[in-house]
Amino acid sequence: MHDTFTHWQLHRESSGIAIATLDRAGESTNALSQAVMTELGQLLDQLEASPPAGLIIRSGKAAGFIAGADIDEFSRLDTADKGRQLVARGWELFNRLAAVPYPTLALVRGHCLGGGLELALACRYLLAVDEPGTKMALPEVMLGIFPGWGGMSRLPQRIGAPAALDLMLTGKGLDARRARKMGLADDCVPPRVMEMAARQLLLSNTPRRPLPFMQKLLSGPLKAVVANGARKQVAKKARPEHYPAPYAIIDLWQKQGGNALDAPEVLDRIISSPTAKNLLRVFRLQERLKSFGKSSEPGGDFVARRVHVVGAGVMGGDIAAWCALRGLTVSLQDQDISRIAPALQRAQALFQKKLRDPLAVRAACDRLLPDPTGAGVVHADVVIEAIFENAEAKHALFRTLEPRMKPGALLASNTSSLRLEDLRPVLARPERLVGIHFFNPVAMMPLVEVVAAEAADPTAIRAACAFVRQIDKLPLPVRSAPGFLVNAVLAPYMLAAMRAVDRGIAPESIDAALLTFGMPMGPIELIDTVGLDIALAAGQQLADGAEAPRCLQQRVEKQQLGKKSGQGFYTWNNGKPQKTAASSAPSGLAEELVAPLIARTQRLVADGIVADADLADAGVIFGTGFAPFTGGPLHWQTSR
Repeated sequence: MHDTFTHWQLHRESSGIAIATLDRAGESTNALSQAVMTELGQLLDQLEASPPAGLIIRSGKAAGFIAGADIDEFSRLDTADKGRQLVARGWELFNRLAAVPYPTLALVRGHCLGGGLELALACRYLLAVDEPGTKMALPEVMLGIFPGWGGMSRLPQRIGAPAALDLMLTGKGLDARRARKMGLADDCVPPRVMEMAARQLLLSNTPRRPLPFMQKLLSGPLKAVVANGARKQVAKKARPEHYPAPYAIIDLWQKQGGNALDAPEVLDRIISSPTAKNLLRVFRLQERLKSFGKSSEPGGDFVARRVHVVGAGVMGGDIAAWCALRGLTVSLQDQDISRIAPALQRAQALFQKKLRDPLAVRAACDRLLPDPTGAGVVHADVVIEAIFENAEAKHALFRTLEPRMKPGALLASNTSSLRLEDLRPVLARPERLVGIHFFNPVAMMPLVEVVAAEAADPTAIRAACAFVRQIDKLPLPVRSAPGFLVNAVLAPYMLAAMRAVDRGIAPESIDAALLTFGMPMGPIELIDTVGLDIALAAGQQLADGAEAPRCLQQRVEKQQLGKKSGQGFYTWNNGKPQKTAASSAPSGLAEELVAPLIARTQRLVADGIVADADLADAGVIFGTGFAPFTGGPLHWQTSR
């Protein structure tokens, strides 16, 4: 028997099991729009009139289970009343689903995020499909809001309060195996047996795994202890005036049991906050960057299987490791194996940290091949040059690489300071050279600048964007110019910070002022991390001819190069700067220091280095960590 809605299909099997399949009409992914939620209520009406033996909720999309609530609908909330209605709709519907008399099961394959996970939590059972795309998370905090449809109540009941708060306060995701280990999923199974396993679990009458006694205490009598500990952790990373949502999550869990409708003043304040609006803007900017890798135009469907990286230094080695982590076969070339060995050691540490499973770590290591003779060039779909910044050396390398590359392969340079126009005259097809500029540390920085030289082949640029998306980074198209976007805007910012040191302001005070402003790291600590010699060289190129700050010159002369030498503006021990207590900084210092960054960003937009102000904001946020709650430097400047 079939019952068909616009977005749902309800199929009743002869066994008495009902299968509800969400396949949102006209969309590639499932989201919980008002229409989808209304139909789910109607579907439950039908099942109430004729109860099944059990209900399986699944997705009809190849892309995943449910990506969450409909972001477009959320962005149109212009009154507090509409916000309360949105929360009430999901809260009441999922409570109704949780209370049905027959067993229910969410069959989760692919992404299950936000409201999608809250729906799954309202089912008696959650069966996760063990494949790479399966990921469960409550990432609402990253949009400046909270899980309002029962997640704040049900997740702690299922996995314990400390673990649940950690997931809700960070937005971190779990794969199928981790979800089962933590008790979020009742089981995880491979795709080939998911249909049978779902039916067996649904009808098994298996009780859910009980919370251990200590976890029950932490969710009950010791709730305040957990909440206070969580507040201290959040305070280390986010100020309540910049990011109110994590503090609201803790309060709503502790005082209202996760029911935001019982605290309408908190609900109204969060949904109408500038932070929520700006983080929603940042989300849309991120989606726009992702779209550069999805073009249906020539080059947009480029898929790489093999990558060859030349240069096994920190950047080249880490680029190679990241590509291997993302499933590609990578050959890494340098003059001899001794130069490649440190990169392989760093790669293994990355794989162990990211993959955990020893078999997956071994497989990733097997995909990263030391290649001192450069034999991998002929097989590579992408060849990335990451040697030292010297045009003549790059010319000599390109002369040897290009004739050996297969037709259609992409030739890219990771140069950060040289113009592509100066690198490509030695090439037979100079228009095919693109810049693919990663940032250090490669594994942590989400942005990659895709650089187009004058008269570059658009197909090659689109293929480069597709490759960047394939390895799960965000491509930002920029024109070839010194420093491109990110380094070009950082240079005057770091220069202004060092000029402040020359004026007698303590490095600790400068960094504290910018941390208060919302930066993830102070500019002086950033300079120490980058390296003072690199900052000096970059400053000479990007500072419009201005003389280097005295504090920088003096330290470089003494070989005090920052973190890598153990001494820069700070003394470094065990990878951490040793800072004295910061004295108060002059009023307005943060605004003074970000002003040159904003001015340079505006100039780069005007010069067409980046296409428009929104893309410039996206690049500066994802490339420098510029305070996301502001919506980006240009947006912040115009909205002040």
